[in-house]
Amino acid sequence: MIDEDYMKQALKLARKGLGKTSPNPVVGAIIVKDDRILSRGYHQRYGGNHAEVNAFQNARESLNGATLYVTLEPCSYYGKMPPCVDAIIQNHIGRVIIGTLDPNPKVNGRGVAILNQHGIATKVGVLEAECRDINEAHFKYMTTGLPLVTLKFAQTLDGRIATTTGDSRWISSDKFRRLAHQLRATSDAVMVGIDTVLADNPQLTVRLVKGRNPTRVILDSRLRIPLDAEVVKSQEIAPTIIATTSHADEKKLSRLREMGIEVLIIPEGEIGEVDLKNLLHSLGKREISSVLVEGGAGVITSLLRQNLADKLVIAVAPRIMGKGIEAVGELNIREVSQTLKLSFRKVYKVGEDLVIEARINPPSG
Repeated sequence: MIDEDYMKQALKLARKGLGKTSPNPVVGAIIVKDDRILSRGYHQRYGGNHAEVNAFQNARESLNGATLYVTLEPCSYYGKMPPCVDAIIQNHIGRVIIGTLDPNPKVNGRGVAILNQHGIATKVGVLEAECRDINEAHFKYMTTGLPLVTLKFAQTLDGRIATTTGDSRWISSDKFRRLAHQLRATSDAVMVGIDTVLADNPQLTVRLVKGRNPTRVILDSRLRIPLDAEVVKSQEIAPTIIATTSHADEKKLSRLREMGIEVLIIPEGEIGEVDLKNLLHSLGKREISSVLVEGGAGVITSLLRQNLADKLVIAVAPRIMGKGIEAVGELNIREVSQTLKLSFRKVYKVGEDLVIEARINPPSG
């Protein structure tokens, strides 16, 4: 087998950690000697052993001179666990093949340098695009301090997410709703606007698949949220953060905090709403590295207008509604050259729906 084949297997292992390791990245490792795989490991949960250490512990024979394939550069500093480079040296690994360098400033090339200093040959960049993609939230968070923002919504073929009366249940198929819960399970936080809470009273938890519940973030600039809303009265299931402004009622703010809700006072942005970039910085400081935005249209539009969104996951249902609520509102675009440009990553069917996953290309200049 060639290096790319072994790295593909390491990537498959890494994916097992999705939704379980944040704020750490997901990592997979494979140890090979004489064209035989001696051991495998992956980072299973935050605070647990890293992929390399698990691979070493799973080995049943000498690793002297073996080759280690790892999707992300081995760490070189003391965190919750000792540096992985130390374990690599102690196990007398002969060569290390690395998918991509770690953007964490505490690592970022230092792990490779230490291995080279100890006579261990390294090769960096095998399936690099795939290895970066699986940790896209980690890369953005480490380089900007901001979480990766994914907009998820279901729409009709003519771009409507609800009727004129606000009815949106259910535009998408049961199978896409299951996918939506999988997206929640692999995100640190799920964000909606107060209008969605008032209209639907959602739980915003993971129910249709196995996985952890994300932190729930509610945009509520005037603190209109009912005290008996599902996201308020279920703190034992998942934490809730309410982002509001200085216009919030002090008595209600105090009551929410007494109930265990974290309420953030965020400066006002456009049209007196919560300043979204300021909020994303606040979430980043809380080690939230990925946010799934589930609506409504106003929140989606504001994030797009301010160039704060990174990805789209859209279910296009085989329906035509005509007049209704648009998925995306006014973006102040007057010429085709100003339109947001997308890079389609995946297009596939889920149930009856056509699902489009796309990256939003940053504006030129």
